[in-house]
Amino acid sequence: MSKGPGLFSDIGKKAKDLLTKDYITDQKFSVSTYSDTGVAITSTAVKKGGLSAGDVATQYKYNNTVLDVKFDTESNISTTLTVTDIIPSTKAIASFKLPDYNSGKLEVQYYHYHGTFTTAAALNQSPVVDISATIGTPTIAFGAEAGYETNSGKFSKYTAGVSVNQPDSCASIILGDKGDSIRASYVYNFDQLKKSSTVGEITRRFSTNENTFTVGGSYAVDNLTLVKTKLNNHGKLGAVLQHELIPKSVLTISSEFDTKALDKTPRFGLALALKP
Repeated sequence: MSKGPGLFSDIGKKAKDLLTKDYITDQKFSVSTYSDTGVAITSTAVKKGGLSAGDVATQYKYNNTVLDVKFDTESNISTTLTVTDIIPSTKAIASFKLPDYNSGKLEVQYYHYHGTFTTAAALNQSPVVDISATIGTPTIAFGAEAGYETNSGKFSKYTAGVSVNQPDSCASIILGDKGDSIRASYVYNFDQLKKSSTVGEITRRFSTNENTFTVGGSYAVDNLTLVKTKLNNHGKLGAVLQHELIPKSVLTISSEFDTKALDKTPRFGLALALKP
């Protein structure tokens, strides 16, 4: 793929990942195995609120094609087929879930040095069509996306954003929820590997006159241990500890506190991912 401005979904993604990724509140255990023929199998067990669930995911890679199949305990089968460069600089993604025959979706992505374009449509009688586009460079990008309901003939969403990327920082502004909200974020990286970073994000919803300000960051204690924290103006405090037990196998411990209601029981999460 070309070294262009990236997809619209990449705008603000670095800040979002720092503030949400790995902040879990359940117990999760996964084991992955790989073969020389390009087959990867991952088995996952999850416990949420006293309820247990599990799934088995299989990934097969061949040249420019990747097939992902996941089975869960509720007898659902989720399949995703990704093909790269059917036409140069394109990626096609087809997905569906059985037994829900109306869950099919087809997405096509096109990459260029000065822009990207994506279109996605549900494969049913009244599909929702999503379109997004970005223009710019890897340093600065402008983008927009819209969702159109063919059944009602109305737009379900429209969003616009801009991002500025530097080797040690990233800033973005997104106008979303049909113009009802605006979100601005800034990420600063203290090292080239981007393991130690700080982030600030402010969101304003105009209809409710509500502001949410969140600060957070990550700190690499050493090559094997990473600590992440976040706190917003509503008093929600979160923390994550990740430690690489053996190469590629990571233990994650997460917690969340409400500093304005200390009588409430904190929420904790635990995840163990084993990979060969």
